[in-house]
Amino acid sequence: MDDVLFDRPEHPEEACGVFGAHAPGEDVGRLTYFGLQALQHRGQESAGIAVADGTTLTAYKNLGLVTQVFRPSDLDSLSGHLSIGHTRYSTTGSSTSWENAQPQLSSIGPNTIALAHNGNLVNTVELRDRLRGEGIRFRSTSDTEVMVTLIDHFTQVHNSIRAGIVEAMKLIRGAYSAVMMTEEAVYAFRDPYGVRPLVLGKLDDRGWVIASETCGLDIVGAEHVRDVAPGEVVKIGEAGVESWQAVPAEKPSLCVFEFIYFARPDSVMYDCTLYEARERLGAALARSAPADADMVMGVPDTGVPGAIGFANASGIPFGEGLVKNRYVGRTFISPTQLMRQQGIRLKLNPLRHALAGKRVVVVDDSIVRGNTTRKLVALLREAGAAEVHMRITSPPVKWPCFYGIDTDTQEQLIASSNDVEAIRAHIGADSLAYLSVDDMVEAIDSGHEGDFCLACFDGRYPIEIPETVKRGKLALETAES
Repeated sequence: MDDVLFDRPEHPEEACGVFGAHAPGEDVGRLTYFGLQALQHRGQESAGIAVADGTTLTAYKNLGLVTQVFRPSDLDSLSGHLSIGHTRYSTTGSSTSWENAQPQLSSIGPNTIALAHNGNLVNTVELRDRLRGEGIRFRSTSDTEVMVTLIDHFTQVHNSIRAGIVEAMKLIRGAYSAVMMTEEAVYAFRDPYGVRPLVLGKLDDRGWVIASETCGLDIVGAEHVRDVAPGEVVKIGEAGVESWQAVPAEKPSLCVFEFIYFARPDSVMYDCTLYEARERLGAALARSAPADADMVMGVPDTGVPGAIGFANASGIPFGEGLVKNRYVGRTFISPTQLMRQQGIRLKLNPLRHALAGKRVVVVDDSIVRGNTTRKLVALLREAGAAEVHMRITSPPVKWPCFYGIDTDTQEQLIASSNDVEAIRAHIGADSLAYLSVDDMVEAIDSGHEGDFCLACFDGRYPIEIPETVKRGKLALETAES
């Protein structure tokens, strides 16, 4: 198997994080800053905040982490009573272009609209061509700019923000959870399939908050009220909260990887904390794929709850075998060639005394390309592990995502062309087992067993993908959509 992808992350790359607030009397710039910090795990390439005071809209954004982008003086200048914010991981457009950072702004008419979104459109080219036909020019390559420009265009046509959003949502295809604002109100809306999460929270009697996950509400002291429904638009303004169904809801298809990997473990989705769900995934794996071992350990951070669940269900003691360097993350400073060759040691270092002579079950959430997992197995053996048994709390990832998760092309997914035994041989483990789709969905036990997008496992895409877009990622014969 090809080793040229050693520098690529093992897991699917995160989606983006969005935040919005309407809170008269509050410092909404700082409120949004801390909300974005809670959502930093969803994107680390750029961050931005837009605020408004009823008459003026101001935005500030840049490349980097939230703490790198905003200084206290920047936040002091972001005054108003309503705001939106974004932290980005790019799946469309350049990740190193300031123009692609969000929120994106549009001002075709007298008002300014700012928009930030989590997801990915599958008909961006078609929509961009349509708008160019209207004489509209674009500054960036992102689908977010297409969204905000489309909404602004229809707002001018109908002289109504509400109509502008509704008309745009009728044309937009793909996954999106978006926050938008004018000088006077904050809006939030979600695609009709609900692929990406979006929640509404209340700040006592001080205002309202929108966030990608409930952890974004918790950090600012907001109470989780409900999810924004698929196809719904929520408006927050002087009249309070209003909502309407912009487009009919389709079969709910929340990305199941939110439960497996993306969302923070303290967030709640489908009335279940992600930590609890991940423990249950590990317990199910212990029942379906037991191992004779001395210790169960998780790959930090998302593999740890699954490892605890596996240990509790199997009776094998849980232990820590890896220490994570929590301050590496994404950086604009490239490591030296020697450090790149060390690879995984930049982020993980083994505890030799815990591993020496042990038969170890290693629980992780996914294997996408396989090369980082192979390095991990080698690292554990070098540290003295006698046996390494890999257990994965999700099924094999065989199909690329078109809805906002960077899983590369199908030919780069190791499970798309290799069976479990071939993958085991490639990573060098003594044994390897995945959780089945049925066991995974049952383990989540959310009461929403049919309400997930499972396309990365079974190739059944809930939102139709244009053939031109498919050809860019699918190397093998496609499954029925």
